[in-house]
Amino acid sequence: MRSPVVEKVVVHMGVGESGQHLVDAENILGEITKQSVVRTYSKRTLPAFSIKKSEPIGCKVTLRGERAEEFLKTSLGIIESQLRASQFDKYGNVAFGVEEHTDYPGMRYDPNIGIFGMDINVVVNRPGYRINKRRIVKRKIPTSHRITKEDTITFFKDKYSVEVM
Repeated sequence: MRSPVVEKVVVHMGVGESGQHLVDAENILGEITKQSVVRTYSKRTLPAFSIKKSEPIGCKVTLRGERAEEFLKTSLGIIESQLRASQFDKYGNVAFGVEEHTDYPGMRYDPNIGIFGMDINVVVNRPGYRINKRRIVKRKIPTSHRITKEDTITFFKDKYSVEVM
């Protein structure tokens, strides 16, 4: 019950506009993750960026289980297994980015589509975290069972051979 596990991996592509550009990003993200894609919508109007409230501006996919592990190994290989300590938060989560979707196996550059980058967020928990989220008899997670930044760093070093700078 003390060993950390990857709960989920969330992959996000922020396009900033709707239309064909967003559809291309959804298709690319679907090909890379082999899973259905969900659109993300703007929360407020930003006239400086020509964004209106409730306009679709990005897409995301949530991966769990073996798919999350596979995708995480591939993504860490693309960034050469190097992360900075600032990319880990105090709750044990990790966030990093991949600049080009063409780095993934099987993806080619298409001049009509262009190049898309993506943000990858990894949520690391210990078994038993469900007591905080379940509907009946919710409980708080004890301080001794919470995962820390240092726990996550050692987990990534041991399991994925990541170098933390």
